[in-house]
Amino acid sequence: MMTRNLNILNEFNILYLEDDDSLLKHTADALDDFVKNVFAVKTSQEAMRILENKRIDVIISDILLENETGIDFLKELQEDKNIHIPTVLTTAHTDTKYLLDAIKLKVENYIVKPINLKELLNTLHDILLPLIQEREIQKNSNIIRTISAITDNKQVEVVKYILDNLNEKDELISSYSDIMQNISISKPTLIKLFKELSDKKILVKTAHKTYKFENKALNNI
Repeated sequence: MMTRNLNILNEFNILYLEDDDSLLKHTADALDDFVKNVFAVKTSQEAMRILENKRIDVIISDILLENETGIDFLKELQEDKNIHIPTVLTTAHTDTKYLLDAIKLKVENYIVKPINLKELLNTLHDILLPLIQEREIQKNSNIIRTISAITDNKQVEVVKYILDNLNEKDELISSYSDIMQNISISKPTLIKLFKELSDKKILVKTAHKTYKFENKALNNI
């Protein structure tokens, strides 16, 4: 039997759409112990506002909502707004029509109520694990390509520190002193590295102690 590491879920944000108050609170509270953030809403209008302002990694939506359906919400996302986010549909019904619609929308899974928390968590794990693996591959690729962009391989440890400490917006929030506390490197050498990365537009200073890592700049190396 496959053992899943559910700790990986704590990096991700979940949007949960359910019109039953009790189920919404119960499931959201349970998920909150495992994921980074749960944004629990009752209508597609609320869900759309969350999507406009927050990074969402997975959508969990009931199919039959009050005066609307989760299917119509997903169609609007994909067809009208060109937003494609992995989705799990929940329903108390087993209507073939909804199953066919879910397949057409390429929904990742279809869970029948009452929701089994273990099944839901395992589904989230299986959806998100490939995203983590893809990030690791991209990160390793960035390390190699960034190293090739600088002249002094002694600075590799600093490059790894930069990439390990990027936030979800690909920003490094750190001072020279912060880096020097973690890595034995002289300030002139560190300044030289940051200048080289800045000149190549790989690491761009956007505010005090804040630098944006530009993946696209690596394509020009």
